Amino acid sequence: MIKIWVLAAAFSLIAGWTDWRSRRIPNWLTVPGLVVGVLANFIIFGWPGCKLALLGAGLGLLLLLPFVALRSLGAGDWKLVGALGAFLGPQRLLLVLFGTFLVNGIMAVGLIVWKRRVWQTLRNLASMAGSLLTFHMPGPEVSLDNPQSLKIPFGVGVAITVFACAVSILWSPR
Repeated sequence: MIKIWVLAAAFSLIAGWTDWRSRRIPNWLTVPGLVVGVLANFIIFGWPGCKLALLGAGLGLLLLLPFVALRSLGAGDWKLVGALGAFLGPQRLLLVLFGTFLVNGIMAVGLIVWKRRVWQTLRNLASMAGSLLTFHMPGPEVSLDNPQSLKIPFGVGVAITVFACAVSILWSPR
């Protein structure tokens, strides 16, 4: 299991660095990452590992698809989580996603305060809540397509979380 965490951490650190520098996570990274995740689990754990890798990839893609459809998450981020699911399987992927949402939430709050956009953010949240309650799509002001919106590099939060999980696994007493 340690080998899988090391591979996942290396993969996510590369993705996080790429996302930080270019605000993109390219297919040349995510597609081979998915294949390596499935193959590594197959080599280490056999067919049960391959099954868990495919279930993890499918779960990651399924859970984040609505966010991509609403344009609140980029497709590269979506594919990154799918590839990480291939490394980690469904249970560990859920742990990483929970941690990623916490890390990215902290980063977002910091950016909102730093850019002095607290009131605009609260208005956008109210607009999104109203859209949810009335079963309508939110307006373009809360989309990734809005050039004025503040954006957090999702891959950085993923990298921080996976790295922290890997370090805790490596340093935990056995």
